[in-house]
Amino acid sequence: MLENSNSSNQTNPPKNPETIGKQTKQFNFRTDLASERRDLYKKANSIENEIQGIESEKEEINENISVERVKITNEEGEKAIGKPKGNYITIDIKKLRIAQDEDIEKSAETLSNELKKVIDTHIDKQGEILVVGLGNIYVTPDSLGPKVINEIEITRHIINYLPQYVEEGTRMVSAISPGVLGTTGIETLEILKGIVDNINPKLVIVIDALASRSIERISSTVQLSDTGIVPGAGVGNTRAEISQATLGIPVIAIGIPTVVETAVLVNDSLDLFITKLQEEAKSNDYLNQLKEQDNYEEIKEALLPGDFNLIVTPKEIDDLIENMKDVVAKGINLSM
Repeated sequence: MLENSNSSNQTNPPKNPETIGKQTKQFNFRTDLASERRDLYKKANSIENEIQGIESEKEEINENISVERVKITNEEGEKAIGKPKGNYITIDIKKLRIAQDEDIEKSAETLSNELKKVIDTHIDKQGEILVVGLGNIYVTPDSLGPKVINEIEITRHIINYLPQYVEEGTRMVSAISPGVLGTTGIETLEILKGIVDNINPKLVIVIDALASRSIERISSTVQLSDTGIVPGAGVGNTRAEISQATLGIPVIAIGIPTVVETAVLVNDSLDLFITKLQEEAKSNDYLNQLKEQDNYEEIKEALLPGDFNLIVTPKEIDDLIENMKDVVAKGINLSM
């Protein structure tokens, strides 16, 4: 399942017959979700089957929760969707706005099951873990990481100073919310490198808010990956990469979309409007064609001159962040 496993066709993969002789389209995805990037690439290049260098599977947990696992196996897959080789697990949770306690518990259990598999692939049962909450606690859509940190069951200080009160075999866990460059003046990577060099954890789990290309995914999707993270990439404010290449130890990233661009909102709204017209039998060939294509780039170009391509979040983002904070924190605690 994970990056240490080998794919039988990874060395010399057969060419995808749908892409032979075609010039594939590349574009700025402006989304952090690997599954969205794959779908956008397939749509732009009229690919019906899976992209060469990418494997995927989907599992329905219940009527409200589904899991999609996307694995990028070679450089062809990397180039197609602009994500490094590795595993990307997307958990979609419907009706999170009205989620009850049992829904949150089930979502956390699903995240925990997936996270356990990834952790066990990289370190042993006793390997120390550092949990990092990225973001700005004073900006609600960006406050997920710091809020999760407050709920993590940390054990490092107890094991070090009060070992008699800790059950034998308890994993050592520490946590930090390093803030953002604008308030600390220090790149997050610089802070984490200092911590990693001093306490020597075996693995880092990073939690961050993401950007999406779909209004449906806002605070209803959890992405888990074992390739690290580039903070701010989804909103055009790219910071230094946090990954095994930069920290020297495995990095697992957990992210939840909390914002979209205005261009995404308009594009999705246009699709919904066209669908409504089609249902009322008011459609024509032009509307059908308009709905089939991705109008994001054209809409974005129209908005940019007036500086109208804002970053948008739902009015109930406070409640959504609280629900997703519970899902992620409980999921992490259960897995460790």
